[in-house]
Amino acid sequence: MQSCINAESTFTPGDALSEASAHWYAVLTRSNFEKRVAWELGRRGVDHFLPMIRETHQWKDRRKVVDVPVFPGYVFVHMTDREQDRSHVLRSNGAVRILGSRAAIEPIPEMEIESIRLLLRSGVPFVAHPFLREGAQVRVKKGALTDLEGVLVRFKNDSRLVVSVKLLARSIALEIDVDDVEAL
Repeated sequence: MQSCINAESTFTPGDALSEASAHWYAVLTRSNFEKRVAWELGRRGVDHFLPMIRETHQWKDRRKVVDVPVFPGYVFVHMTDREQDRSHVLRSNGAVRILGSRAAIEPIPEMEIESIRLLLRSGVPFVAHPFLREGAQVRVKKGALTDLEGVLVRFKNDSRLVVSVKLLARSIALEIDVDDVEAL
């Protein structure tokens, strides 16, 4: 069972000029530090967003409902791309880096953040899925073809896995359910 929740701040920046140049960025966190980083960002007054889902986990002796990040290892921050803002975010315990390069961090389009928020507010059940695109190297993870590796060729209605023998410069293709493969 799964339900949607989210954690985000309601910080409102003081000057309108900063708000106009602010964008969303993804902060990479240490493993299992997403909640800690989000808490520290909120304490520091940084506008942030940590989308979470509520899941029921089963152990041998008990069941427990836990809140887990939709995107493990990441917290989104809304800030300007200034050195002082970067360092303010990165001083949070567990924050590793802001995605992008040292010279230029990479903003996330506002529409993508709003789409995630809309999905969470809707209450529609969903599951996280690995990002697969055509041309990705994949491995079959279940069924008769377990551990077979190839290239995902088509993703729309059917998924076609192509297995190539490079030495022979030949390939074979088969139809496979995209849920049965994982990215390499």
